[in-house]
Amino acid sequence: MYIIIGLGNPGDKYQATRHNIGWDAITRISDDYRIPLDFKKHKAICGKGYIEGEKVILAKPMTYMNLSGESVRELVDFYKVSPEEIIVIYDDISLEVGQLRIRKKGSAGGHNGIKSIIQHIGTQDFPRIKIGVGDKPKDWDLADYVLGRFPKEEQATVRDALKDTSDACRMIITSGIDAAMNQYNKKKEETKKEDTKKVELKKRDIKNDRDKNDKERNKDIGIEDKKPTGHKSHIEKIKEIFKSAKNEDNNNI
Repeated sequence: MYIIIGLGNPGDKYQATRHNIGWDAITRISDDYRIPLDFKKHKAICGKGYIEGEKVILAKPMTYMNLSGESVRELVDFYKVSPEEIIVIYDDISLEVGQLRIRKKGSAGGHNGIKSIIQHIGTQDFPRIKIGVGDKPKDWDLADYVLGRFPKEEQATVRDALKDTSDACRMIITSGIDAAMNQYNKKKEETKKEDTKKVELKKRDIKNDRDKNDKERNKDIGIEDKKPTGHKSHIEKIKEIFKSAKNEDNNNI
C-alpha cells in the first residue's frame, strides 16, 4: 500500500495557487485513475483505490500547510505503512515552473509543510515529488508569491507537470523510485542541451547533403573537385568555365 499526499491549504482563496500545487496533483491522480476523493478522515480529504493493482490512499491534508504533519502522522499510524510507502507532493520555488524533482529522502529545505511532516513522523526518510513553481521576483514577498496563481502563459506548463506527477507516482509504485528519478529528474537545461545538439546535428547533415549535391552537379557539368588546390564554390567553378570559354572565343577571332 502507498499513501500519496498532496500538500496545500483548504479554502477557496487558496485554490489553484502555487502553494496548492500538491493538492492539484492529487486531483489529477484522482481523475486519471478514477479514485474518488469521497471521505474525510485523519484531518484530510481522502480517496481509496488502486494504481496498477497496488492499493493506494490519496490524501489532501486539511490542517493548513504548516500543520500538515498532524494529518500525515494519523494516516501513517492508521494504515500502518512505513515512511518509505508514502509519497508527498509539494511546491518548490527553487525549481523552474513545471520541473519535477523526485527524492527518496531529504531535509525540509525551508518548506513548512515538509518541516511539519518530519517533526511528526520523526524521520526525513520518505519519498517526495517536488513540483517547480519558479522563484519569486526580487521585489515580491514570498508569501504573496506562493499564495498567488500562475499566469496564463504558465498554465499549460503546469498542466503538463501535473500529468508527469501522476505518471511519476505510477512509476514509483510499479518500478521503484530509482526508475522514476531517472525518468523525471532530468533538468530542463539538460533537455535544452539535447535539443541544441539535435539541431546542430541536423545542420551538419544538411550541410553534408548540400556538399554532396554540389559534387553531383559538378560532375554533371564536367568539373572535377580538386580540394588540394583549394576548395572552390560551385559558382566560382562555373565562372571559371565561362572565363575559359570566352578566352577560347577571343583566340578564334
